[in-house]
Amino acid sequence: GGPVNLCAPHPLPNREFNALLASHLRPLLCLPQPRWLLEIGAFVLRTETELILKSRKVYPERLLAAGFQFEYETCAAAVGELLVI
Repeated sequence: GGPVNLCAPHPLPNREFNALLASHLRPLLCLPQPRWLLEIGAFVLRTETELILKSRKVYPERLLAAGFQFEYETCAAAVGELLVI
């Protein structure tokens, strides 16, 4: 029992994740994300921009210790498989 970190074993900073998405979705998704726009989105979703703008060093220790197998080893592999246009 207890809390489990639901995260990938190889997390990416937001900037790298967005670059990865843009490389697969171009030109569909290459929008700038200024702080003020993220603040509006966070307000609409009733959350905090901190969740988007600040890094969190989180590792899925309990999932891995329990033998959980991630379907994709890296974010790039997942994006490449799931975002086929």
